[in-house]
Amino acid sequence: MDNFEALIRLLLEEEGYWTRQSHKVCLPKTVKKRLGKPSMPRPEIDLLAFKPATNTVILLEVKSYLDSPGVKLASLESNFETPTGRYKLFTCEQYSSAVVDQLRIELTEKGLANEKTTFKLGLAAGNIYKNQDKEMKELFLRRGWELWTPDAIWMRTKKLSSLGYANDPFVLAAKVLVRGNQRNNGDSA
Repeated sequence: MDNFEALIRLLLEEEGYWTRQSHKVCLPKTVKKRLGKPSMPRPEIDLLAFKPATNTVILLEVKSYLDSPGVKLASLESNFETPTGRYKLFTCEQYSSAVVDQLRIELTEKGLANEKTTFKLGLAAGNIYKNQDKEMKELFLRRGWELWTPDAIWMRTKKLSSLGYANDPFVLAAKVLVRGNQRNNGDSA
């Protein structure tokens, strides 16, 4: 999973985001009690992505699921009173609000955000269950969340092939795959 997160991190950085991987948010004990989970561990965000041009922070869950059925729409449509399951940020509004509020405080104290910074939930999915891409896009649009589908990730990865030489495994792999595809389609490289 760390490698898939590293790929998504590189793609975000190529789009002008500053990133932080595996960021833990320190929820106060009083908040944990209010959420009904007094002993829960600190929430960990797979990737925080800050875009200075828009003053936006995305709290991005990154799920590869490349050799599994994929992310299921039903898992993200659920609504729970207490944080439950794999997608707590998406399925428990009270929890996601608490995490975002605390994250805003922490980042503002460090000078990494301000009162005008917008915070948004997001998901980068390497695989979505049984072609539920369209329905998932609609859900994310309705809720104001960011979704990177497998196709969107592929298109962004493909762009890496046009970068100049970089001693980066993702850039090198993109160049090999795209150029190999061009050769197989009869295009010249």
